[in-house]
Amino acid sequence: MVKRNAKPASESLTTMTEMVLPNDTNTLNNLMGGRMMHMMDIVAAIAAQKHSNRIVVTASVDNITFSEPISLGDVVTITAKVTRAFNSSMEVFLDVVAENIPASRKKATNRAFFTFVAVDQLGTPINVPEVIPETPEEQELYAGALRRRQLRLILAGRMKPDDATELKLLFESPAKSKS
Repeated sequence: MVKRNAKPASESLTTMTEMVLPNDTNTLNNLMGGRMMHMMDIVAAIAAQKHSNRIVVTASVDNITFSEPISLGDVVTITAKVTRAFNSSMEVFLDVVAENIPASRKKATNRAFFTFVAVDQLGTPINVPEVIPETPEEQELYAGALRRRQLRLILAGRMKPDDATELKLLFESPAKSKS
């Protein structure tokens, strides 16, 4: 099968680094969740643009986990990479690390998947290149992307659960799948 202008996932890798300042924090001196989501949306959009060479719009945001608070003065590093492309949409994986530089402490704080759609100048969806996963992590993210996409579509009411072939495979018994 010929891949449409396929590009390695690594070409979309985007990193953003910011220091948490007083205007970014809540009354507990921790980074506000909305500010974090704003930063994540920007870095994910840049990764999607790098992959597609197109204008992109945010289509969905999966569950964003806030596992650790990020304190005033911490340095936040967000990395984003396109994990898989479909017709006009791209799934982007984000990983967030906060660092207290004076204390030499780093902690993983957030992970999420965002979906973007590439559009032309009129806002009409346009096809994007496929993704070539190269590393074991990229291959694992690529393999799971279709299941995550099907779940998103079911939750949005755009796919019937019976049509989610990849999700069904997760719930089939081993004996049933052998027949």
